[in-house]
Amino acid sequence: MRHNIADFRQRARIDYRHMHPRTHELLDYLERQRAVLRAAFDAVPPALRERAPAAGAWSTAACVEHLAIVGHLVANRLTANVASANPGPETSTDPILPQLNVSMVLDRGTKLNAPDLILPTGLSAYAAWAAVERAGIALRDAVVAADGLALGGVSWPHPRFGPLTAYQWIALNGAHEARHAAQIREIAETLAAAR
Repeated sequence: MRHNIADFRQRARIDYRHMHPRTHELLDYLERQRAVLRAAFDAVPPALRERAPAAGAWSTAACVEHLAIVGHLVANRLTANVASANPGPETSTDPILPQLNVSMVLDRGTKLNAPDLILPTGLSAYAAWAAVERAGIALRDAVVAADGLALGGVSWPHPRFGPLTAYQWIALNGAHEARHAAQIREIAETLAAAR
């Protein structure tokens, strides 16, 4: 089953025109990064999506499953931390993305080792994509639920980057998908060259 942000908007009956500009900006960013991920995933022939390019490397399916795990964790933490922080209303309408540094996530030159908690378990490509779609919907639900709240005052630590605000976590999730989309393109090139 394939979902996209338009499906989510229709199911949830959300009128995005009445959302806070920062909420709309972040949801649009997540949508754009998901489209990048989907294009990378679709570019890999189905027969190769579960094949790793080398021993110990991740396959396309593994990358997508990893993103699903992380997406669910971010959605759950966002919901819990907004509830416990009980932030007031957001008073700024300034764009949030120009204030955030997502380049540290997008830089594929820096290799990162995922902790055990977010390692892929071996889902098929089909199951991994279904999981990442569910995670995307969960994150969008959490963002919509926090619409209009001052998320700059809600934070929790990232194991590599230290404390991040909820705005940063949301943007980081989108950038994380773009990072792994680049990895998937690299996997596809390696597998194609080996054929």
